[in-house]
Amino acid sequence: MAIYHTRVKTFSRAKGDSCVAAAAYRAGLRLTDPRTGKRHDYRLRGGVVETRCIVPKDAPTWACKPSELWAAAEAAEKRSDSTIAREFEIALPHELDGPQRSKLVSALGRALVERYGFAIQASIHAPDTPDGLNWHAHLLATTRRIGKDGLADKTRELDGGASGRVEIEWTREMVADTINRYLDEAEIAARVDHRSLKAQAEAAIERGDLTAALGLTRQPTVHLGKHATALERKGVPTELGEMNAT
Repeated sequence: MAIYHTRVKTFSRAKGDSCVAAAAYRAGLRLTDPRTGKRHDYRLRGGVVETRCIVPKDAPTWACKPSELWAAAEAAEKRSDSTIAREFEIALPHELDGPQRSKLVSALGRALVERYGFAIQASIHAPDTPDGLNWHAHLLATTRRIGKDGLADKTRELDGGASGRVEIEWTREMVADTINRYLDEAEIAARVDHRSLKAQAEAAIERGDLTAALGLTRQPTVHLGKHATALERKGVPTELGEMNAT
């Protein structure tokens, strides 16, 4: 069954983050942070299926090169507490094949780029467990829009508050709609839903489907994370896994 998961996180210089390091790790590349001179080499890490940069049509050609894009992103931020990158982590349906997942991630990245005007490095990661269920993508985005003259103004609408909540909800719905469209095109019956269990149950009641509504009144599970998931799949019980089972 296809699982819905979309998480948006930020990288901050105040926390010691580096968008160059984040990009290198997610893409399995060796990148050097020109601000600190530190080299981040993740070429030997496994699981990276593909990486591509998705940028606005008028962006300069260097924006499609991770080494130059993230060096520019670091250099553009002068404050010690700057938000230097934003990531959209998205679960991908294991029911799709490789080419279908690749096209899906491209569509998701393009929708985000068209809405916000930033640059994205999109990396697809394969499952690190034998069951092959944890396909996912990391869409690492600049916090600034980018045009023919390079990086420009910040995407403040994503920073938080009422505007941020609206944009997060738009993102979650867009991801679900796009995934479902690709599942439908592949003639796969599975579907995902970005809404809370409560909202899904209320919708089921409105359409008179009491059986579905009853099934949706369960407590939502907690996100296990890769470490707890790996342990659970090896048969090792974890506290988070026990919470979900309960």
